Amino acid sequence: MGIDRGAWRDRFLASIASPDYIEALFDRLPDIVFSMKDRDGRYVLMSEACVQRCGLRSKRDAIGKTAFDLFPRAMAERYARQDDRVFRSGRPIADNLDLTVYRDGSTGWCLTTKEALRDRSGAVIGLACISKDLAEPSRSGIVDARFADAVDFMLEHYDRPLRVEQLARRAGVSVAQFERRMKKIFQLSASQHLIKTRIGHAARLLAEGTVAIAAIAQQTGFSDQSALSRQFRQVTGFAPREYRALIRRTAEG
Repeated sequence: MGIDRGAWRDRFLASIASPDYIEALFDRLPDIVFSMKDRDGRYVLMSEACVQRCGLRSKRDAIGKTAFDLFPRAMAERYARQDDRVFRSGRPIADNLDLTVYRDGSTGWCLTTKEALRDRSGAVIGLACISKDLAEPSRSGIVDARFADAVDFMLEHYDRPLRVEQLARRAGVSVAQFERRMKKIFQLSASQHLIKTRIGHAARLLAEGTVAIAAIAQQTGFSDQSALSRQFRQVTGFAPREYRALIRRTAEG
């Protein structure tokens, strides 16, 4: 008699005594932060990488805490808005580009995915989240000279209006081919990589000095200060002025 594979799968998963194996697997991936939250945003599980970045002594210290206990308020509010979207819609957030500010004032780019968790009735009871660090590939990883030239052009002229079609032509490929290569090498779409470049330079200028925010917007390819502020808040959770103040406070100890 044939086996009902769906029912067999469900029985097997239900027989697992604890979800601790999930933490154990992610603990071996230092470039990926994993966490699980309930519907109230309280942490239930957290990988070792997440524990370290939150400045906690152990995983147990994370249980029951929320993002507001562990991150600057602007970041916590951003995470809470993302969580609420998942809770309300039941749909995942996939490969969201984030600039994270760590406790020592350093920053790091990551791609974040959040997936709803459901009970047996189908109701959303929480979410699982992974954030993968983005590392810049070496030049040896970009073997096509024309593609490398297009990437260099983007990095050198991020302060100008740039279109993906223009970059694809420079690389001598179609837009679809260019996007596939960007995803393969950088794990980002061309537009995400351009945003990452612009916001990264804006964050550096905000942290380094007293250049007016309107001037920073102009220097980093945004149409005006409001466009920079909108995009900066979307990626970091902070308004540019808030980010500058946070970095200064961190530097002063």
